[in-house]
Amino acid sequence: MKVSEAIAKRMSVRAFTQEVPPATTVRSILEAAARAPSGGNLQPWQVHALTGAPLAELLARVAASPPQPEPEYAVYPPSLWEPYRTRRFENGEQLYSTLEIAREDKAARLRQMAKNAQFFGAPVGIFLTIDRRMGPPQWADLGCYLQNVLLLAVEAGLATCPQEYWAFCSEPVKAFLRLSPEQLLFAGIALGYADNDAPINQMRAERAPFDEVVQMRGFEKCW
Repeated sequence: MKVSEAIAKRMSVRAFTQEVPPATTVRSILEAAARAPSGGNLQPWQVHALTGAPLAELLARVAASPPQPEPEYAVYPPSLWEPYRTRRFENGEQLYSTLEIAREDKAARLRQMAKNAQFFGAPVGIFLTIDRRMGPPQWADLGCYLQNVLLLAVEAGLATCPQEYWAFCSEPVKAFLRLSPEQLLFAGIALGYADNDAPINQMRAERAPFDEVVQMRGFEKCW
C-alpha cells in the first residue's frame, strides 16, 4: 500500500468488532512508528498498549471514577475563533447527524460522547504519554509518532481513532498505569477492526479547500 493510499483511507472509526488484532501486528505497528522524526533524536513518546483483562479493568475504573475537575491539558484554546470555531461546530453536527441525534437531544449526545471513555468498544487501547517538562517541539515529535501509528494500522488492515478525550479522565488512567508525576497523558488510540455496518463509520470529516490553507510561491503553475 502506498503512503498516499493509507492517508486517503485513514479515518476516525468509532465502532469496532470484538476481533482482537494479533499481538505481533500491534507490536510491529508500535515498533515501526518509532521511525518518526524527532529533534535531537529525543524520542519523547512513551506508549502503553492494553487489551483483554487489563483493558477491561482500566475501563471499569474509569467508568467508576468521579468527574475530573480539570483536564490534563487544554484540548482547545479558550474562545475558539474563526475559521476554527466553525470547523469544530460543523464536525460535531456532521457526527450527530450521521447518528440521527437531534441537537436538542443532549442526553443522547452525552451518551455518544461517553463512548470515548470505552475506546468505542475497540479491543485494544493505546495511551501516549510525554514528560510534561517537554516543549512544543517534542509535542510535534509525539504527533509524528501518533500519525505513523495511524497509517501503519491502515496498512495492516486495522482501524483507529485518536482521542484527546482522555485528557478529561486522565487521573484513573495514570494511576492504573503507575505513571510518574512527570508523565502527562496526551492521547489514547482505539485500535481494532472497523464495524463496517455501524452508521457512525460512514462519516468522513471534510477538509478545508487547498487554497484556504496553503500558499505556493515561486512555482510554475501546474494545475
